[in-house]
Formats: sequence, structure tokens, C-alpha cells
Amino acid sequence: MKMAHEILIVGGGLVGGSVACALAAAGRDVALIEVTDPISASPPSFDERNLALAAASLSALEALGVLQHLQTPPAPVRQVHVSRVGDFGALRLDASEVGRDALGGVVIARELGAALEARLAQLPTLKRYRPLRFVGLRADAESIEIECAASTTAPSQRLSARLLLACDGSDSAVREALGIATVDHDYRQSLIVSALQCERPHAGNAWERFTASGPLALLPRADGSYGCVCGVASADVDALMRLSDGDWLAELQQRFGGRAGRFLRVGKRSVYPIKSRIAQLLVAPRTLLLGNAAQTLHPIGAQGFNLGLRDALCVADLIADVDDPGAPHLLATYPAHRQSDRQQTIAFSDGLARLTSGESFPHHLLRSLGMLALANAPGLRAPLVSGAMGYRGKLLTSTAAASA
Repeated sequence: MKMAHEILIVGGGLVGGSVACALAAAGRDVALIEVTDPISASPPSFDERNLALAAASLSALEALGVLQHLQTPPAPVRQVHVSRVGDFGALRLDASEVGRDALGGVVIARELGAALEARLAQLPTLKRYRPLRFVGLRADAESIEIECAASTTAPSQRLSARLLLACDGSDSAVREALGIATVDHDYRQSLIVSALQCERPHAGNAWERFTASGPLALLPRADGSYGCVCGVASADVDALMRLSDGDWLAELQQRFGGRAGRFLRVGKRSVYPIKSRIAQLLVAPRTLLLGNAAQTLHPIGAQGFNLGLRDALCVADLIADVDDPGAPHLLATYPAHRQSDRQQTIAFSDGLARLTSGESFPHHLLRSLGMLALANAPGLRAPLVSGAMGYRGKLLTSTAAASA
């Protein structure tokens, strides 16, 4: 069976759902191809991780009509305290320095996913195919056709469109089918993620404590607890996950110190390996790569989803009010639109991960001097505060989002 749409989106996670909201709200004929069954499961990105959303990202999600459906309002991040084990000096980024109440907010990925689901259900021009898995594709001058199937034994289904958006994650099947190479790096680190209750109220403060084995971040949550993200050496994950809650709590306290007060309780722990995967091309015939399909980053600095959302807004702006959203000359401009933001964010995430993990004396000295300089020079901190709020040059405000 062959069914035609204007735009096909493969991948119904946070980025795929966001770009579907933007395009369908603007009246585009959009189809969303999703692996998960709406009754039995949620996309893997809709989990218990705590997402630190920049102020610009929250503004975009509000314009898309998503935040209004959020079960719990984002917990505001008013200040970020940054330090490194073994270094002297610390850095505080404060929203009040730029006249704002908050740098951004923290939401639970599962709750943001539910809010996206509620918004998508309101869009009459959006067609959803699920469960359906991408199998292959072929493109010609006028259109692109993809082959999908519900399972390995089910008959295939063919769908055609003017434009295909690959939002199917780090292991993108679309990217693989196109033969687009990636540059991969295994940091040999993993994140252990959980909720964490402290004796002191967080008051909107976020903490980032760098260690040789990765970052340890405490993100303020709306329920008064922290979302704890602890980077550890991958070789140590199994032993650490076998620790009792009490022993893991003591381990966290030893790694972090006493700045946030005494740690009281820890929630269920989940593990996520840390790897980066950068696609070498963002454009193929009638196809664009977005989000983790285009770039999967080290989570340090919480840049990944914020960057992917800016991908989505850029696409919505790029194809607004055009007759052929997949026209080659139009798609060829996408990498240029994303180049500066993408390259800066990739370099920041990878560079910070490598710089903060170094244990040599020059590393300690360089970081310490940098911390002292930033702590005592408001003019140097201002770009960091602006970057933490998600502003990269002009704020991307999608035409499609604004019409939602």
C-alpha cells in the first residue's frame, strides 16, 4: 500500500515529536512514523531522566503548545554552581546577571513526552503510523519513498512524501540506509541517574561538580528533590549498581562534598553509556537529519536536546510557506543555517568533557585559573550565562511554532 504525504518524520521521540508539532500546527500534511505501540510502550527517550531545558527551549516549547500540557511546571534554574574536584575556585552563573528570573528549567523526560503526546493529539493534519519500523528508502527528483513494516514477519508498507526528516536517534536506521558516515567516540563513561533528596531545599540552584570519571550534576526538581546525574567509569558501573541505596548515597556524598548539604535518600537508579556520534552529512536527497540522528553529544552541560530542538525549529522556519519542502536547493541551505550553532555546541560539549577529566598538573592549573578569572569578571561570565539560557546569536522562533 502506498500513501502520500507532504512530510514524513521517522522517529517519535522528543525531537521528532517537537518538529511534528511545529509543522502540523502550521497546517502541513505530516506523517509521524513511530516504532512504539501507543498502548503498550513509550519511546525510549520518554524515561525518568531529568532534562535541563534552556530558557530559549522553554520559550519554544511554549510557542509549540507543549508546555501547557506538562503535568508539573518546569523547576526554575536560577543559579548554576560549577566546580571541579582537586581544583581551586568555583564559578556561579546567575540569571539575575542578565535581568532574568531563571536560566531555564528542569523537567522529567517522561512528563515532557506525555505533554508532547497531548499536543500531538490536538493536531488534525498529523497522521501517526505506529507501531511501524523503517526498513529502507529510495528517492527521485520529485519525492522520496520509504518502506516500513510492523515486524520482521509483517507485510511491508510504502509511504511517499516530498520531504523525509530523520529523527530516529543515535542509531538512526535512516542515516545508515543513506550511507552517511559518522565520527564516533566512546568516553568510557556512563551516567547513573536517580532522584536525590537533600537536607537543604534547592532554592532553584543547580550544581555541576566535575571529576576525573565524569560530571556529577544536581538539577533542581519541582518536587523539591534533585535529579542526580553521576558520571562514572564504565568499568565501575556494575559494582556501583550493586551497592545498596545507603552505600550509593555515601558514595555520592564523598564524590560531591557538602556544598548542597547532607544527602538523605536516593531513588531508583538507571544507567546510560556516554558516547558521541557525529554525522558527517546532514542532507541527502529529499532528506534532513535532526537531533541525535545528526549529532549525539556528551551530556555534559545538558546541550543535547536543546540543540536538537533548535534543529527542529530551524527546519520549521526553513520550509515555512514553500510549495516543495524537499526541493534540493532549499535543503542545501540547511547545513549553513545550523553550522555555527552545531559546531560550537559539539566543540563545547566534547572540549569540556576532555578538559575537566584531565588529572595532570597543567590541567588543574589551567582550570583553576579559568575559574578564578570567570568568577571575578562579570563581562566574561555574560556570554556563558547567555549560552546557558540557549541563546545562540538570534533566538530561533519558528514561524510554525508562533502560529500554534
